[in-house]
Amino acid sequence: MPSAEHWPLALIVLALVASAAVIAVVGTRMARLADRLADLTGLGEAVFGAVLLGASTSLPGIIVSLTVASAGKAELAVSNAVGGIAAQTVFLVVADILYRRANLEHAAASVPNLINGALLCALLAVPLMAATAPPVTLFGVHPASFLLLALYALGVRLAAVARGQPAWYPVRTDETREDVPETSDDDGAGQRRLWAGFVAAVILVGAAGYLVGVAGMALVRVTGLSETLVGVLFTAVVTSLPELVTAIAAVRHGALTLAVGGIIGGNTFDVLFLAFSDIAYRPGSLYHAVGDQPLFIIGQTILLTATLLLGLIRRERSGIGNIGFESWLVLIFYGIGLGVIVLG
Repeated sequence: MPSAEHWPLALIVLALVASAAVIAVVGTRMARLADRLADLTGLGEAVFGAVLLGASTSLPGIIVSLTVASAGKAELAVSNAVGGIAAQTVFLVVADILYRRANLEHAAASVPNLINGALLCALLAVPLMAATAPPVTLFGVHPASFLLLALYALGVRLAAVARGQPAWYPVRTDETREDVPETSDDDGAGQRRLWAGFVAAVILVGAAGYLVGVAGMALVRVTGLSETLVGVLFTAVVTSLPELVTAIAAVRHGALTLAVGGIIGGNTFDVLFLAFSDIAYRPGSLYHAVGDQPLFIIGQTILLTATLLLGLIRRERSGIGNIGFESWLVLIFYGIGLGVIVLG
C-alpha cells in the first residue's frame, strides 16, 4: 500500500467511511460501558466522562497533533487541537437537538460540569498569554505547557471534590436528570469484563480515529488549503468523531450528564494537546511559531465555551426548536468564526 501522502482519492474515501463506521459502532458501545463504569467506580458520570471517556475519545487528536508537531507544522498542530474543541462544542448542540424532552443544558445540571467549563476557559487563556509573553523555553518547552498540565490536574481534583462534597445544588425540576448511580450486584469478574471491554473499545476508536486523521490530511493534500484551515475543517473534525458518536449514544441511553461531561471534559483534556505538541515541536516555543489565525481560533473557542457555560448556569428549560439560547449562539459564533478563517 502506498504511503498516506500518496493515497489516491478512492482509498482516502474508503478509509474515511470504514473508520467512521468503526467509530459509530464502537463509540456507542464505549458510551454504554462508560455509564456503567461511572456507577461502579463511584466517580459519577460527570467526572468519569471528563477524565476517562473524554481522554479516551481524544486519542486520535493527540496522535495527529503529536505527528504534525514533530514534523514542524506548528499551526496545524494548534489548529487541530483547538479546532477540535470548537467542533466538539458544536457536537453538543447536535446532541441537544436530538434530546427532544428539554434543553440538554437544563436537564444535565451538574456542578462538576460547571467546574470543567470554567477550567476549560482558564486553560485556553494560557496559550494566548504564552503567545504574547517572552519566548523563553526550558529544554525546548515553554513554561506555559507545564502550567497547562498543573492546571488540568488541579481542575480535575476540584471537580471530584465538588461532586463528593458539593457546596450547593442545582434546582431540581421535572426535566432534571440527576446522575444517580444504579445499584449493582456485579462481582469482580464482571467489573473486569467491563473494563476489558472499555479498554478494547478505546484501542479500536483510537486506531480508527488515527486512520481518519491520516486520511483527512491526505485528502487536504489535493486542496492547497492553509494549515490552519486544514486543522479546523478537516483533521479537527474527523478526529473528533468519537466525541460526536459517544455524546449522541449517551443521550439516547439517558446518560445526559455523561454526554455533557464527555464533551466538556474531553475539551479540557484536548487543551493538553498544546502542551504535548510543544514538547514534540523541537525548534522552540510552539506558541510563538503560529500566526494570528490559530490565536483567533483559541479566542473563538473561549467564546463558545463561555456561552455554553452561561447556558449550564441559566438552565433555560426550552427555546426555539427545543434548544436553548446557548446552543443557537454556539452555532452562530462557530459559523462566523469559520467564515472569518475561510475569508482570511
